[in-house]
Amino acid sequence: MRLLFLLLFFTELFSSTLQLATSANPSRLNPILATDSSSSEITGFLFNGLVKYDKDNREIIGDLAKRFYFKNDTTLIFELKKGVLWHDGKPFSAKDVLFTYKTLISDKIASPYSAGFRFVKDVKVLDPYTIEVDYKKPYFKALETWMMGILPEHLLKDEQNLMNSQFNTHPIGTGPYKLTQLEFSKNIELSANDDYFEGRPKIDKIVFHVIADPMTRLLMLKNGQLDLGSIEPLVMERQLSSEFFKRFNIYEKISLSYTYLGFNLRKKKFADPRVREALSLAINREELVDILFFKHAKVCTGPFLPGSSAFDPSIKAPKQNIERAKELLFKAGYDKNHPLEFEIATSNSSSIRPYAAEILQYQLAKVGVVVKLRVMEWQAFLNMVVFPHNFDTVLLGWGLSPTPDPYMFWHSDSDKKGGFNLVGYHNSEIDRLIEESQSVIDKDKLSQMWQKMFAIIVADNPYLFLYIPNSITAVNKEIKNIKPALGGIWYNYIQWQK
Repeated sequence: MRLLFLLLFFTELFSSTLQLATSANPSRLNPILATDSSSSEITGFLFNGLVKYDKDNREIIGDLAKRFYFKNDTTLIFELKKGVLWHDGKPFSAKDVLFTYKTLISDKIASPYSAGFRFVKDVKVLDPYTIEVDYKKPYFKALETWMMGILPEHLLKDEQNLMNSQFNTHPIGTGPYKLTQLEFSKNIELSANDDYFEGRPKIDKIVFHVIADPMTRLLMLKNGQLDLGSIEPLVMERQLSSEFFKRFNIYEKISLSYTYLGFNLRKKKFADPRVREALSLAINREELVDILFFKHAKVCTGPFLPGSSAFDPSIKAPKQNIERAKELLFKAGYDKNHPLEFEIATSNSSSIRPYAAEILQYQLAKVGVVVKLRVMEWQAFLNMVVFPHNFDTVLLGWGLSPTPDPYMFWHSDSDKKGGFNLVGYHNSEIDRLIEESQSVIDKDKLSQMWQKMFAIIVADNPYLFLYIPNSITAVNKEIKNIKPALGGIWYNYIQWQK
């Protein structure tokens, strides 16, 4: 007994733990249902897809698949890795891939990720480690779709209600870490998977502290209670001592995300394009970026990110024009005696967005618009405002893939329960372009179609595209083997040591 106690003591003494924070409780730790940032981040440690991006987000490489190839324009073959185990010790096989696909296309769940599989004609198990995917027609994102985390068939085949399943809080994946503790609003603990097929992670545990308040997260980082954390530009420029930089390395790059103010186009006042254009002309995006980011961000000009083949560099952000904005509002029926009034709803999970909302409120007052603000806790914001479409406007952000899928955000069909077309945007020309583009394989032609969509969406003003922040991350210098790449610092995290 004494020997066992000593063994446990020394194991704990020499084990390493990566201390992280998340701003909200995860809603569902299930990769096909993880739509919020906290759930997506954590499930990324627990599950694998068939493929993934390389360290620079340029090439698609195998994950659970050891090899993949197109037999023809519409037939994709995956040869799976052997010896992969689920966290409960059961073997992973082609049956799990087929099960995940059938679940995604079933009417038992509401998931925006189902849209990526709409062109799949059939999925066949050729043998326990070979999958054949037949598409109805060529699809430009055929490979990227299979980055979706795979679910265990043996645990979920008899599940009647996956949306509310215990699996969503007791997940079993194939990933490098296992969930070993889930205390909502407190701590979430992941432990290294000894049997991970790419080798056991060198850091024994990852602990996420659920901390809604950004200032508390910053204080914990400064005090050494966190090993890694995002740094806001104001903090970076004005609130960090030289001692902090002795203890932390700073990694900065442009983020694969943007922030926007989205109009609920189902409401009469925002259905008028003159109103949306007026609001776009009333705001000063450069001022917003200067005040909030101290040059650690850039103005966003549209729905696809700079550097991608979908981005149109010829389109510039509108310049503030107070008189033209007032004129458009007057034509739409608004004046001093009958001002346009609406609410901006956002979450306190970001320390930046509530301040951004206040600046927008101030700028819009210059053209006589009366704006009220509502700042909410993240899960309440999602469940009571965003997904029920119970808002005038939302101040939100999207994190995007290097290869955009306009269907998920801009097609009329995605204006549905669980869909990402949150604002109810409908444009028949955009729908047509999206539908035509899905089967275009030629990269130059696809780029031209995306850039045309970019221009149309910007002209329609369903969002006010605001800013693209830099990602600034502070990492404890005790963490070794970090190798920054274009895709970020996380790509080789199983090699990190502490």
